[in-house]
Amino acid sequence: MSFPTNFLWGGATAANQLEGAWNIDGKGDSICDHVRSGSRKKARIFDDVIDSHYYYPSHDGIDFYHHFKEDIALFAEMGFKVFRLSIAWSRIFPQGDEVEPNEAGLQFYDEVFDELAKYDIEPLVTLSHFEMPYGLAKKYGGFRNKKTIECFVHYAETVFARYKDKVHYWITFNEINFGTLSHGKKAVLGILDDSVDEETCFQALHNVFLASAEAVNIGHQINPTFKIGCMIAYITMYPLTSKPNDVIECQSVNRMINLFCGDVQVKGKYPYYMENYFHKKNINLVISPKDRDILKRGTVDFYTFSYYMSTCITAAKENTTTTAGGNLFGGVKNPYLETSDWGWQIDPVGLRFTLNEIYDRYQIPIMIVENGLGAEDKVEKSGKIHDSYRIHYLQQHILEMSKAIDDGVNLIGYTPWGCIDLISGSTGEMLKRYGFIYVDKDDDGKGSLKRFKKDSFQWYKKVISTNGKNI
Repeated sequence: MSFPTNFLWGGATAANQLEGAWNIDGKGDSICDHVRSGSRKKARIFDDVIDSHYYYPSHDGIDFYHHFKEDIALFAEMGFKVFRLSIAWSRIFPQGDEVEPNEAGLQFYDEVFDELAKYDIEPLVTLSHFEMPYGLAKKYGGFRNKKTIECFVHYAETVFARYKDKVHYWITFNEINFGTLSHGKKAVLGILDDSVDEETCFQALHNVFLASAEAVNIGHQINPTFKIGCMIAYITMYPLTSKPNDVIECQSVNRMINLFCGDVQVKGKYPYYMENYFHKKNINLVISPKDRDILKRGTVDFYTFSYYMSTCITAAKENTTTTAGGNLFGGVKNPYLETSDWGWQIDPVGLRFTLNEIYDRYQIPIMIVENGLGAEDKVEKSGKIHDSYRIHYLQQHILEMSKAIDDGVNLIGYTPWGCIDLISGSTGEMLKRYGFIYVDKDDDGKGSLKRFKKDSFQWYKKVISTNGKNI
């Protein structure tokens, strides 16, 4: 096992999935605050108007807003070097287009960052983790309107300046490539109208690219030591067979889903294959010479991604009924892989492959900022939670990370997803748990919110203390 001495071990979360306090201390509602709970069998529902008759999981989360000191102390006990969190954009600018920020929101994150500093835990902060203020989506159509670029950049500049001495690692947009798929319209683009065409979505995504690039440039002006990264939801893809048509189809889908957004944010320009795609589909984006200059100057310092699963791609339409589950893109089931309870294919070796592919393409430092196993955890009568299945999942992935480092990949950090149980982003459930720390809350929002250490808590503590040598 080989990890650098300064490797950043930690865990990852998002404001809308753990903070709660959705309308407290001046916070406005975000897009996430309008999404009801779902399940494996029932999709989540978006409501234009919040209805008190229904349950909206983000409204309470796990109440990190009032429990952050307790939670950070537990992270410190595990030995975290880094903690990934997001700032709730609407906690700083409630409607999104205000001139002056909400001081109570800024003060909250001051307190969180100070608490992390007390334990020498480095914050890794995502500026936008599917948490656009609802006011921007409703008033301007989200990133369909360049006004939203202006609002995002103002928000980024505000928090960069406020926390310039407290935060050194930043991510602009979480899983930005969600914007290439229909269910990413609300999450990334802030488009509430499900009927908009493909050209409109790509133009909005272009505006997201501009917002990210401008934020990178401003961040580096405020503090030249800032490290600002991108974040891609990476779904590793294999051709289902060795048929050449499957190989070509896999290459095409992989470019669109996994490579396109990273290419723009790391290389600073649209890749040829997307320019060709736009031409063939008669998609006419408005991209000015100034826009291209902004993208070129606003490239990121490091690359981060989520990795949960892999899938297979085929050109044969008759095979598409054997679909695989996933948080972004299903694809076709791989007959050589096991699946989680939620149908996600488990592929540790694919992580090594993916790390090598990413580093070969971009040659900048890499962090894995989401990885984990969503599963049902049982609390024994003794109060213990024996999650050997989660330990096994993470062991296998950490082993492949070590191999990738030995391959020469510059992997600098690892933050498993949901280091403490939180609301599932894909289903809104609490039943689907990822954490090392159990939170007493159910899918209906009931529970004491007490925190309990799972078996994986002590295991991960040992992993960190030995710098990955003992897994």
